[in-house]
Amino acid sequence: MDSDLYPDLVAAGSLAAALEQLAAELGVDLTVVPGDWGPLVSAGIASSVPERKPLSVRIGAESRWFGVSGWSHGVELITGATPDLADIVTAGAAWGQGRSLRELRAELSFLRSSKHAEAHERGPAAVVELQWRTMREQAAEEPDFTGFGELVEAAHAEPRLRQLYVFSSHWTLGFSSCTGYPFRNEVAIVPSHNGSPFRLKKYPLSDDVLGEAATAEEAVALAVCHLSTDLGPSVAGTAEQDG
Repeated sequence: MDSDLYPDLVAAGSLAAALEQLAAELGVDLTVVPGDWGPLVSAGIASSVPERKPLSVRIGAESRWFGVSGWSHGVELITGATPDLADIVTAGAAWGQGRSLRELRAELSFLRSSKHAEAHERGPAAVVELQWRTMREQAAEEPDFTGFGELVEAAHAEPRLRQLYVFSSHWTLGFSSCTGYPFRNEVAIVPSHNGSPFRLKKYPLSDDVLGEAATAEEAVALAVCHLSTDLGPSVAGTAEQDG
């Protein structure tokens, strides 16, 4: 840690200790937890909202800044950086209280969030809808890769696939029953390219092929046959946690 950049942290002994001391001085109730990169340069600020992970805080190496990242259900909801440690205390308190993304950004201009993150606040159905719209826009921007565009449109036309979170990996479409990462893969389809057939897989990057089809519509029908009969719409969460 550079003492010229972080004299307050050096005096306190660590980032975690500096956060606790400053919060006490400001009269802010914070619970500081261990960070991912050791107590000297990182810390977490716990949240009372169960689905929100502790706000991750880290320091810059070549200039003075404190970066934050807030995650929930496998999605980064908020991020930003500031040279003012008091801003971090304020952000940590607001994050821990469950303030909305709009409220966080309004109070602290250094914070930012994506449309994807904002959709997560509205619920998994909003996330799935946004993701499909984004995927269709991506396909429209690739007019020369007709197999990909045909596959995206055919999958979107199928209600059982349209209710799932769609993503792409090396142009392969994956369908997840949860909206956070790591995904809970249900099925994946490789688009036709240069005359190759559409191929059905369990996971986007697996070598095992469950079946092949000549058209996008046939590939989608084959994918539906491999879905569990009781599979419903995607839920918030990740493959490593309950929705």
